[in-house]
Amino acid sequence: MMETQISELERDIIKEILNIGLARAADSFAAIAKDKVLLKVPDIQLIEVKELLELVAQYEDTHVIIQSDIKGDFNGATLMLFSDDHIVRLSEVCLSMVDVQKGELSVMQESLLLEISNIITGALVTQLANILKANIYGSPPKAPKSHIADSLKDILVQHPLFQPLVFTVITRFTHNSRSVELPLLLFFDTKTFITIIDIIRTFDLGKNNLMETD
Repeated sequence: MMETQISELERDIIKEILNIGLARAADSFAAIAKDKVLLKVPDIQLIEVKELLELVAQYEDTHVIIQSDIKGDFNGATLMLFSDDHIVRLSEVCLSMVDVQKGELSVMQESLLLEISNIITGALVTQLANILKANIYGSPPKAPKSHIADSLKDILVQHPLFQPLVFTVITRFTHNSRSVELPLLLFFDTKTFITIIDIIRTFDLGKNNLMETD
């Protein structure tokens, strides 16, 4: 297994880049949620494929999972995990629905989840592309009907050395002072991760490059 080394500083830079992207995503999401939204990256971890699949499998029975693939110079995906409670809350806030039933998603509710995923992934990808000068784009989000492992196989199988870099992002949005957290997993394959590290290592860290992209 290839070991990928990442220093504390590089970890912090990646977190900062993602946080800039998430700040943009939060602004866009706030327009739908009609209130302020806070998105942040509390944790970055390198994990094995098996662990990744186990992690995602834990959510499968209890959450609706929306997947957006990241393509172009980078290879990766975002997964947004929506519990029944999240869906009820989002339906009330964003769709002005009342007495929302848990269980089967309506077409409108599924569209809303796809739209939220699209906004957040799109904003992240745009910022990553700007800061890292990379040609990347997000594919339209989908709600995999089969096991998520099957739908992730494209990323996993093509890369036998795949050691995904997983960012757990806690998306918190507050509406009328009630807070809802949405887990978001963002991951890249090893080759992409090495590319990102190489790009970061070319930055002149004496200057605050990250902010100059605004």
